[in-house]
Amino acid sequence: MATAAGAADPNYPTRSIALVVPFAAGGPTDVVARIVGDHMSRTLGQQFVVENIGGAGGTTGMARVAAAEPDGYTLGVGNMGTQSAAPALYPNLKYDPATSFAQVGIANFTPQAIVSKRATRPRTSKEFIAYLKANQDKLSYGHAGVGSISHVSGTLFNSQFALKPALVAYRGTAPALNDLVGGQIDYMVDQSLNVIPQIKAGTIKVYAIAAARRLASLPDVPTSEEAGVDFIFSAWNAMVAPKGTPKDVIARLSDALNKALDDPATVKRYVELGSTAPEAADRGPEGLQKLVESEMARISPVLKEAAAK
Repeated sequence: MATAAGAADPNYPTRSIALVVPFAAGGPTDVVARIVGDHMSRTLGQQFVVENIGGAGGTTGMARVAAAEPDGYTLGVGNMGTQSAAPALYPNLKYDPATSFAQVGIANFTPQAIVSKRATRPRTSKEFIAYLKANQDKLSYGHAGVGSISHVSGTLFNSQFALKPALVAYRGTAPALNDLVGGQIDYMVDQSLNVIPQIKAGTIKVYAIAAARRLASLPDVPTSEEAGVDFIFSAWNAMVAPKGTPKDVIARLSDALNKALDDPATVKRYVELGSTAPEAADRGPEGLQKLVESEMARISPVLKEAAAK
């Protein structure tokens, strides 16, 4: 059925929908995308086909989404890095997170965990910060590559506390965590869902969760505020469509995403991952647009300053 330019097909969707994940399969964004995508496919009656398109800190895949036909059949699930930090890290970026997409909604928030190798001596977060300041010329911070969540959060953490450790970049979270477990690097600030297994196994040390509330999956780990450390930082994932996608289509997708987030099975899975769904009032296109703009304003100056140094 033909439709006018910019108008939605009243029968949308009539075929499968490509869901671009700009990172490798099995990573945090991929896991979240598959959880919500599977539920949304049942709501909308068409399959969501995940396409993992990595490269350049996730910006390769998101650039493809931005350039796709705005018909509702190509969507993307980006994260805080691709949708807020990227402009400060990639001068020739082919999209603007605030203007190149039709925002669908926020998929989840995942607070960062402040972790170190197991042999690190300080017992409390305050002692750990003091230890980092006193020994920063001897210590190393590991991250999953420029533009990754652990790179962005670590840059803000190190900047806030005036730390200048050696920065060790890896090609992904797994090798970085392997070296943290092995004691080859000293500390990380990474998404809680990445480090919960190691924390529970006792192979790394956790000092705090950088959030206002404790995690149900790690109830004994204090928040940064409880630990006396003024650092709150959450990673997030969000679903977007190409700019110009009909508003009716966006409304249907946003409604399907909301249904996915409210499903008890999703809530349970998020708890296991150390993640949470956004509050209902903040989930939709307007909430995501506000988040993207505020995060760009908060993160960009710190990243640009760090790059200049």
